[in-house]
Amino acid sequence: MAADLGELLVPYMPTIKVPKTGDRVYKDECVFSFDSPESEGGLYVCMNTFLGFGREHVERHYRKTGQSVYMHLKRTIKEVRVATEIPLFALLNPYISGLQQESPSLKNDSNEAKLVIFPDHFEIPLPNIEELPALVSECVTIACDAVLSASSAFRKREPDSWEEEPQVSKHARSLRQQDNGVRIPPSGWKCAKCEMRENLWLNLTDGSVLCGKWFFDGSGGNGHALEHYRETNFPLAVRLGTITPDGADVYSFDEEEAVLDPHIAEHLAHFGIDMLQMQKRENGHVDNEVRPRVTEWEVIQESGLKLKAVYGSGYTGIRNLGNSCYLGTTMQVLFSIPEFQRAYVGNLQRIFDYSPLDPSQDFSTQIGISPRMFKALVSKGHPEFSSNRQQDAQEFFLHIINLVERNSAGAENPSDVFRFLVEERIQCCQSRKVRYTQRVDYLMQLPTPIEAATNREELIAYEAKRQEAEENLRTSPEPVRAKIPFTACVQAFTEPENVPDFWSSALQAKSAGIKTSRFASFPEYLVVQIKKFTFGVDWVPKKLDVSIDMPDFLDLSRLRATGLQAGEEELPDLTPPIVLPEDTRGRRFLKSSPEDFFEAPHTFPPSSPEIDESAVMQLAEMGFPLEACRKAVYYTGNMGAEMAFNWIIAHMEEPDFAEPLAVPSYSEPGPSSPSQGPSMDSQPPEDSVAILTSMGFSRAQTIRALKATNSNLERALDWIFTHPDSEEESEAVSDMADTEPNDNFPLVPDCCFTGYELFAFISHMGTSTMSGHYVCHIKKEGRWVIYNDHKVCLSERPPKDLGYIYFYHRLSCS
Repeated sequence: MAADLGELLVPYMPTIKVPKTGDRVYKDECVFSFDSPESEGGLYVCMNTFLGFGREHVERHYRKTGQSVYMHLKRTIKEVRVATEIPLFALLNPYISGLQQESPSLKNDSNEAKLVIFPDHFEIPLPNIEELPALVSECVTIACDAVLSASSAFRKREPDSWEEEPQVSKHARSLRQQDNGVRIPPSGWKCAKCEMRENLWLNLTDGSVLCGKWFFDGSGGNGHALEHYRETNFPLAVRLGTITPDGADVYSFDEEEAVLDPHIAEHLAHFGIDMLQMQKRENGHVDNEVRPRVTEWEVIQESGLKLKAVYGSGYTGIRNLGNSCYLGTTMQVLFSIPEFQRAYVGNLQRIFDYSPLDPSQDFSTQIGISPRMFKALVSKGHPEFSSNRQQDAQEFFLHIINLVERNSAGAENPSDVFRFLVEERIQCCQSRKVRYTQRVDYLMQLPTPIEAATNREELIAYEAKRQEAEENLRTSPEPVRAKIPFTACVQAFTEPENVPDFWSSALQAKSAGIKTSRFASFPEYLVVQIKKFTFGVDWVPKKLDVSIDMPDFLDLSRLRATGLQAGEEELPDLTPPIVLPEDTRGRRFLKSSPEDFFEAPHTFPPSSPEIDESAVMQLAEMGFPLEACRKAVYYTGNMGAEMAFNWIIAHMEEPDFAEPLAVPSYSEPGPSSPSQGPSMDSQPPEDSVAILTSMGFSRAQTIRALKATNSNLERALDWIFTHPDSEEESEAVSDMADTEPNDNFPLVPDCCFTGYELFAFISHMGTSTMSGHYVCHIKKEGRWVIYNDHKVCLSERPPKDLGYIYFYHRLSCS
């Protein structure tokens, strides 16, 4: 029989590969579902692509790719109970009760692995693989062993992640603490050697409080904590101000990295610190005090209430992968919206059938399944979301909307339900003339005017007590939460905004301006963000502790855009000056209009450019590609490294960013026929594209302008200045250059707008977006439900006044 199976394997030997360094082996979870080796059907790992598939999906992969050899993994978990001896002191201790003679249930894994050949499902148990013919056995054994011993795709560190997951310190279990009577006070800390009051570290061996200098964020200090380690070899220290009920920042001098200490509660208790009564301060930065845990955590999570758990479709929690609650809450809300359900869940079979050969890299496939694969995909290349740190849910919401748009080409775009037009009115303070423009947005950001708090006197009294306590090194009083009316937030939203560097076309110079914003259209779903986060003097994000009486029903009729009003005079439709590079004679050209720009051929960039090499080297030393630095200096007219740096930031995502500088040849295209409309089916001339891109405009923006103006350079330049595009729209145009950009998206007709009703909100607990925890509340079937990671319960007291992002749906026309 073994010989027969060996003969069956021979034709497939070229398709059996050995995973190399860097290959991801998906042996823990199916790329289409939540199936795993523990599932009833086990998991099938393709021996060519190393992708994992559940029993329901492996046939599809076979039919699509023709790959026939899979490793079938099956894990059976059994619970066993082990009898243990109870120490005599425990039996005699009257304060210990409820002990059992058996330990809690332990997991005993039973693993099975075999090769399966499709489509006939021939099975070869791996322990018997040596019975195969020698050549077949040797090759297959190497491949199978490599797959079985490979690290899981989920345990590998993302190559573009900024940080490693901390590991348990080798000193944590065996740390010996000195019984020297040291007790750490709750406030008034300072370095024992230099009086430093910032970046302080508590040595977990002898209780010394000393300043640091070696920590990753560059915090100030004189390095006395490290100096103390070199004198004593006491290895572990915890950063004061980072102690929370969930842990603390621990550093190992010996291992030279941040580490985990599973016994941190015990180690801190040795010096009189009860970590269950602590809270983390501003992303780890200390202000010399430790407060009791604020009740915000308890109120938002509805702690202390007996919440009833709910299950079933629409009531499934999302496991926290470690600081991933910002992702879980955002996706819970998005998938409570019918348009998202229809686009992904309703089209699931079609998405599976048309998925690429590697479904782990397909957005439409991953958005509805494993949070681990989904996070790895959507965070790829993003410096923040690819890390293991906590992130801002509002930023992640916009990031997901951007990805949804990019991946909805030719299909329904569910993110359209959030899009709306904002009318911006700007007035020149000197000429009093105005200009109205429109832009696309996805959320309404409401300011939080603290000065409008209804308990202002109480806040003033608290601040006075807090300052007095700080000066006298005493514990601060209980914080007071500002109570701000929702109407005050809306009023602050409508307040005019000063624009100090506004370029007035009426004056042909910079002037002071005043800008206001209104809704030019209303979305199907309105997202309202409360601007709770600001920056402290140390540039650390902080959260305002505010309570806002968010309404269940919202009417934005008074925020409707009005357009040009009677008696208003528009600013002239002139473009700002255009700064061009120097010509061969070293002259700079300052043009005030498109007409001036095209009046003389010698105003174009020279064919043999003179580039400030000193500015190029300044940029290159920052780590940017040399050719990109040369282009940046050239296209900003040799105006210095700072201007060139701004050009780099604006163009670094373009595909030709690091390609050598190629100065285009410039020729004026022939006059266009006025009888011909813009051709959206053909590409504009490359020489016209080159002229505009040489001026610093993106290729996508240039193509769009030329298509809209029938490749007339003069009109295209004017079109660019009067039609500013967002980065997302420009990228979409670049991806679909042969199709007409679709500026028409579903907008709510004014005649149908009656108001909005609150149906979900996301809440944040903690002191900054970089720490803390997120939960969300969603109204389903007439009742509020709280989603707290994997736990889903009926809400008893939804804390609508403490939310961070609110979601409203438009009421239907009556």
